[in-house]
Amino acid sequence: MNRLPLLAAAVAVGLAVAACGSSASSSSPGGGATTSLAGHPAGSQPSVSAKMICSTEARTDIAASLGVKATVSTPTWVNDVYSCTYTYPNGVITLSVKELDTKAQTTQVYNAFAAQLGRRTTSVAFGEGAFLTTDGSVIVRKDFKVLDVDVSKLPIKFGTPPQDRSSAALSVAATVMGCWTGS
Repeated sequence: MNRLPLLAAAVAVGLAVAACGSSASSSSPGGGATTSLAGHPAGSQPSVSAKMICSTEARTDIAASLGVKATVSTPTWVNDVYSCTYTYPNGVITLSVKELDTKAQTTQVYNAFAAQLGRRTTSVAFGEGAFLTTDGSVIVRKDFKVLDVDVSKLPIKFGTPPQDRSSAALSVAATVMGCWTGS
């Protein structure tokens, strides 16, 4: 059972990397080509990489990886968290990035997610550490950021073709991380 989500993630990573490499967009905030800036502490505005989770490119790539298009909410930036909601006919995925100032803070927030949401033993190789939560969501840390792919409001089977919700979360995380290479 653990092999299926990992296989789906491997396929999604390949598709995400290919999609990022084929992007014709500029590196403008909120969308565009892969960015290769060094990570930096949180600022008064969300980073370029945080904005990627709600960008047009992400929306297109996530729809391709799940086989379903979403209506995406207007992103918010509150308490150093950039977030948007992908609403589907039968469920919701919320993507958020918490930006922090230090590696120690990043570790603290990452570990707090594990304590609050539970952590499966399945190994996930994204960013500088990642895990599946007990509800099938994915938490990833990279630089001074923590990505939350919350699939708790999806049905147990989701997408076209249908996959379990943890596989959907892994596909979304792989898509985001395939393009998220910097600040």
